[in-house]
Amino acid sequence: MGSKLFPHVFSPIRIRGVDFKNRIVLAPPSPNLASRDGKITPEFLDWFRMFARGGVCTLYVGNSSIDITECKDEAYQLDLSNDDGVRELARYADMCKEYDCHASLEINHNGENTAFETVGHAPYSSSPNISSTERTRAAMLGRDPIPAIEMTKEKIEETVNKYGDAAARMKRAGMDVVLVHGGHGNLISQFTSPLYNHRTDEYGGSTENRARFAIEVCDNIRKKCGENFVIEFRISADEIAEEGMHFDETLELIGYLKDHIDILHVSAGLHSDFNMKYYRNWCQNFMMERGFNVHYAADVKKRYPDLLVTTVGSITSIEMAEEIISTGKADFVAMCRPLMADPDMPNKYAHDMPEEHRPCLRCDTCVRHLMVPKPIFCAVNPMSGMTSVLRDGVVPKAVDKKKVAVVGGGPGGIQALMTLCERGHDVTLYEASGELGGNVTKAANPSFKIDMKDYLKWLRYQANKYADKYGAKILLNTKATKEMLDAENYDALIIAIGGDPVIPNVPGIDKPNVAHSWDGEEGKIEVGDKVMIIGGGTNGIEAALEFGIRGKQVEVVEILDEDALFMQWRAKGSGSAAKEFRTKIEELGNINIHYRSKLKEVKDGCVVVEDLETGEDKELACDSVLLACGLTAKLAEADSLRHCAPETDVHIIGDAKEVRTIYEAVNEAFRTCLHI
Repeated sequence: MGSKLFPHVFSPIRIRGVDFKNRIVLAPPSPNLASRDGKITPEFLDWFRMFARGGVCTLYVGNSSIDITECKDEAYQLDLSNDDGVRELARYADMCKEYDCHASLEINHNGENTAFETVGHAPYSSSPNISSTERTRAAMLGRDPIPAIEMTKEKIEETVNKYGDAAARMKRAGMDVVLVHGGHGNLISQFTSPLYNHRTDEYGGSTENRARFAIEVCDNIRKKCGENFVIEFRISADEIAEEGMHFDETLELIGYLKDHIDILHVSAGLHSDFNMKYYRNWCQNFMMERGFNVHYAADVKKRYPDLLVTTVGSITSIEMAEEIISTGKADFVAMCRPLMADPDMPNKYAHDMPEEHRPCLRCDTCVRHLMVPKPIFCAVNPMSGMTSVLRDGVVPKAVDKKKVAVVGGGPGGIQALMTLCERGHDVTLYEASGELGGNVTKAANPSFKIDMKDYLKWLRYQANKYADKYGAKILLNTKATKEMLDAENYDALIIAIGGDPVIPNVPGIDKPNVAHSWDGEEGKIEVGDKVMIIGGGTNGIEAALEFGIRGKQVEVVEILDEDALFMQWRAKGSGSAAKEFRTKIEELGNINIHYRSKLKEVKDGCVVVEDLETGEDKELACDSVLLACGLTAKLAEADSLRHCAPETDVHIIGDAKEVRTIYEAVNEAFRTCLHI
């Protein structure tokens, strides 16, 4: 019997005789796993295998260049400019066929955003523009900005043929669907958008003229790939930038394109232009609503009901996908980060097991890896970083069953419990508090942390499931001591005790109106109308936003200056949400941050703060003082337990070693436990 809960998601569809088993596609990632010369590698195949095995109907590989000698903006992206890579492309296609999944690529030319230093010549575009990215790059390199070369008609014809040849190589390798990137400010949209296109010939001016290049690309693909080949075209419904292409004109553009394509993939925003200002519109952060761009796809369907449409943008679950497809907002749903977090999501939902779905945090850990560059993998799915070691996604059984203790029930400890159970060990987890989750419990406090709340729920569900399934013991309200662990004679030990909150050593810090920020968020203490938060890092600013939303007057005392604090937000786990913090603070209007300031004393009804620029002290009135000064690793406590099992099988992970993020805790736990 098929899925009872999600019939629309799992309904097949045939397009040009090509059969798609369901409506879930992998939105195109760039995993940094191609070779330097643009070829598919064994590691590339292993990484994409997890998605094919997981049940999607189509895999798209992001930003595959039609010619990396001319358009290249990643160190490790595929090159489709010649026949040398067809053999490896065929391996990719054959791998996907093992799982009844379509292998495909997002073919692209990034136009003016290729750096001179990358290809040794100025980039090509519709017009001789200088992008904002190029201006920033030139300033960093100490040279003059280099304008793009306006493409001649001969160059346009050559480039159109490159797109067609790239798709033809895909078909030769065994693929039957292509995604043409016509959005996000890449070359095709540098022709379609008035933001970039200032031509006066037949490729410029009116919307119809600006559509000409895109149509020629698609028609060339059709000519070279034939009728039994599916063309999906990616578009920015709205570029958001003031002088860019907006949705009303995009709807007109679609009218010219629709008879030349089979599926329209509807995204929004721009890629690197304006120094990533509009990145949020195509890759949303955890502060933003889910299904962010679905309304564009729905409006396209209303205007062109016979056009097949794919929607994308923070669609985080199959429940959301089912609602979208069942109500006619779109025909396909594309996901990327949610499938990185759980590539088996389609399989789980097809078997009516939605509770097993591992949520995506929208934390952008994966994206930060791309910028290093290193192979991308996920904060909450440690298997995604081990796909070449654990090719089939299965944790191997241990040769010898061991008795193992895990001390700490946070994300690292729970991941350790799960991995050790799968390895076949006898596991006992000790948690000092009365609940599982560790600092995820605190991170999930703010009302807007919807992804973190889902992750906390999943962690607790999995811990209890593994305890029931494998007989693992979970001891709550039990602080593990050396004596307790020694008495059990464990073979191995995982120390995942997290960190302690930093408490400033100032007069008055023990007053009754002083507490940790999360105690205030959880309602464990009464918080007055005037809230003073000490520390403007991620935890502090999230607490400030939460109390601001609740209508409190909030003051934040922060030792860093504004720019340094913003960079700390971006670097310490908030990623692109850092910009949302700033925007939300401005919108609320009841949050004031005192930069370059330091707490000196807590008094009744106020705090004394030193201005580090002037050296002067000032009193700031408040009812409640909430501490968000960060954590410090519990090094002494961890060291006290290091001899409670054979020392080479004692491992400290996560914040207990060094205060970091969920990503380090989860991935360290998994990798460590693979070797016990």
